[in-house]
Amino acid sequence: MLVKEYRICMPLTTEEYRVGQLYTISKHSHQESEKGEGVEVVKNEPHEDPVHGPGQFTEKRVHLSSKLPSWARAVTPRIFYITEKAWNYYPYTITGVPSPLPTVPPSLQCSFLPKFSIYIETKYEDNCGDSENIFRSDKILGDHEVSFLDIAFDEIPERYYRSLEDPRYFSSAKTGRGPLREGWRQHTQPIMCSYKLVSVKFEVWGLQSRVEQFVHKVIRDILLIGHRQAFAWVDEWCG
Repeated sequence: MLVKEYRICMPLTTEEYRVGQLYTISKHSHQESEKGEGVEVVKNEPHEDPVHGPGQFTEKRVHLSSKLPSWARAVTPRIFYITEKAWNYYPYTITGVPSPLPTVPPSLQCSFLPKFSIYIETKYEDNCGDSENIFRSDKILGDHEVSFLDIAFDEIPERYYRSLEDPRYFSSAKTGRGPLREGWRQHTQPIMCSYKLVSVKFEVWGLQSRVEQFVHKVIRDILLIGHRQAFAWVDEWCG
């Protein structure tokens, strides 16, 4: 299992981010569904947790066949999806599938690979990403790498680049925020951080390391692109 923690700051408050996140996910789901793939919602209902209180539970099928690299498509069925179950107790969320064992965290599961799973734990705070050991999960998940993702200056795959969504040049008419300059995380207000603890497990000998590293790269790109868009689309969802 490969565990990494990602920290992604945004020039927003956590309450603003909540709206922007919902808008961005909804817009992406609509766009992907128009292409014949995307997100199929199986359940969406209120859920009460004894620790975190009231929240929302969703179960989705994320169809991904056309998104796989050629080496992965060669060993996967034509119809490929990941089952995602999420518990949203904002500003804390869990994404995964419940394990039958109480000591094993939930995880995203693949439609045909029972040995593949992803578990994501997320917390949102109004700071610049400087909270230490925010998940307090070392005894469960072991040591993990912490990576700061910069929505303005970290590279994304060229095919996803849009100049209108580049935080280095984007300026919001409604909020007056942006463009983001070098070192923006240290002097921007407001600022919030999305902390994500991501565990990827692929228990197939000979492919484990390659697949786990590949999935983390995909997740990193998704996080960067999604957060760049959430900020660049702020004038669409603000208010």
